[in-house]
Amino acid sequence: MPLVPPYIESLRPYQPGRSSEEVQRAYGLSRVSKLASNENPLGPSPLAIEAMARCLGSIHLYPNGGLDLRRVLAEEYDTKIENVIAGSGSEGIISNIIRTFLGDGDEVLTTDAAFLGFRVLAQSRGVAYRTVPYRDWHYDLTALAGAINERTKIIYLANPNNPTGTIFSKHEFDEFYRHVPERVLIILDEAYFEYAKDTPRYPDSMHYRYDNVITLRTFSKVYGLAGARIGYGFAHERLITNLLKVKLPFEPSTLAQAAGVAALSDKEFLHKSLELNARGLKFLTEGLREIGLTIVPSEANFVMVVLPDAVQAAQLTTDLLKQGIIIRPLAGWGLPNCIRISTGTDDDNQHCVEAIQKLEVPLTPRV
Repeated sequence: MPLVPPYIESLRPYQPGRSSEEVQRAYGLSRVSKLASNENPLGPSPLAIEAMARCLGSIHLYPNGGLDLRRVLAEEYDTKIENVIAGSGSEGIISNIIRTFLGDGDEVLTTDAAFLGFRVLAQSRGVAYRTVPYRDWHYDLTALAGAINERTKIIYLANPNNPTGTIFSKHEFDEFYRHVPERVLIILDEAYFEYAKDTPRYPDSMHYRYDNVITLRTFSKVYGLAGARIGYGFAHERLITNLLKVKLPFEPSTLAQAAGVAALSDKEFLHKSLELNARGLKFLTEGLREIGLTIVPSEANFVMVVLPDAVQAAQLTTDLLKQGIIIRPLAGWGLPNCIRISTGTDDDNQHCVEAIQKLEVPLTPRV
């Protein structure tokens, strides 16, 4: 029997985006715009920084497992603390869900080219990982419902979706849910919730407190705390109780929890972040379309560009790196002809569009 199970051997580690410093050194650049990882270009909330600084004197003490953040979230969303969990980013909670609820013989169901982090975590359990194709870059909830079988245990839905930026509607989710057995757990990953929450047709999952639905959210995106690794989730207390049995006892860290609590209170920072993103999303979408590129309409903080083929996608990625623009190629997602561009500052967004306009080899628009 091999030391490493075959389903682990076959996995590829998640590859984070390249850092600005790495690209600066590689190409001898003085300016780099990092538009690859869906981060908040404003940085973290000043209140979060202050809260972390206040905790430094007690960093020798073990954290309380996210209890402070769970209390604040329960009050913020008018629920009980028993319905809330906190962890090291939403991915940390996904890892706990995989370990808690998946058994031998179970299957996971989601869309093609789903969030890469979920795919790696799910496949690390060694269970069947099944997908259905996108429909016009959206989740095909009808096809997903039809793919449920007696072994299906977890269905993963990201809304808005990464990497496409698309959402499914209230009506679509309601119709889908009618076909989901109670024994099947639905993960509703709402990492980009804040960007889409004011869209009338968006189904905020806090209005769907079904016993078999787990809502996941994060501080990594609009709150600018990607480096702190702090996320949270809502679910029926029976699900949360079992997740708490599996999660690391001192997760999240003291600093991460303090940052999350403070960030939630900074409504002014949230408003500024959403305003900047709305402006950037409009600028990138319109500017790239004027160049002749195919842009998938997005409700998140990034746009996905569909190129005619993998060669042009790789060419665009490399040419932009040479000009100090870091974007995300999506070959690792199974979308070799696509790239993802995050919104940045106004200057970063302009830098990106102008860089593409200056490319020596024009890109052929997708018909």
